[in-house]
Amino acid sequence: MSVTSQPQPQRPPPPRITHIARFERLFRAAAGIDVDKMDLRRYEAFVDSKVADFLQRACEVAKENGRTWILPRDVPVTKGLAACIDEFRRLDAELGLQPVFERAHLGNKPQLELEYDEETYAFLPALIGGMSIALARSFKIIDPDVTGIVTAHWERAVRLFDIVW
Repeated sequence: MSVTSQPQPQRPPPPRITHIARFERLFRAAAGIDVDKMDLRRYEAFVDSKVADFLQRACEVAKENGRTWILPRDVPVTKGLAACIDEFRRLDAELGLQPVFERAHLGNKPQLELEYDEETYAFLPALIGGMSIALARSFKIIDPDVTGIVTAHWERAVRLFDIVW
């Protein structure tokens, strides 16, 4: 009699952001929301997708302007996102997430037709921080009473940002 073993479910990869406590403090400071490790995985997927979207659009803008490099001004930052980036920069003085976001992005650089310069690369952690503030606040708009995020909140927020960004 042979023993067949059940296939083991694959575990999701560990989060790239290793400073979970700082990530948690960012969401608490931005919107009074508690997050956990599962939220961190969803958050990383959200950030990867949106950074790729922003850089793809920036690539198109750079090409339209006859350039072969993406510059920071090519990244389509709205007034609201710019305010969230400014807020992140103020909070980051206390939280120290910019270097964490920079390291997290290093391993997941999207494939683009054009490369981006050092100034654009240096801007990405602030962009990620601003997106994080906007995301945290969107959960409060979706559900003003939310303190802990559930799957439905994530699904609604991602759909919302897919429309807007």
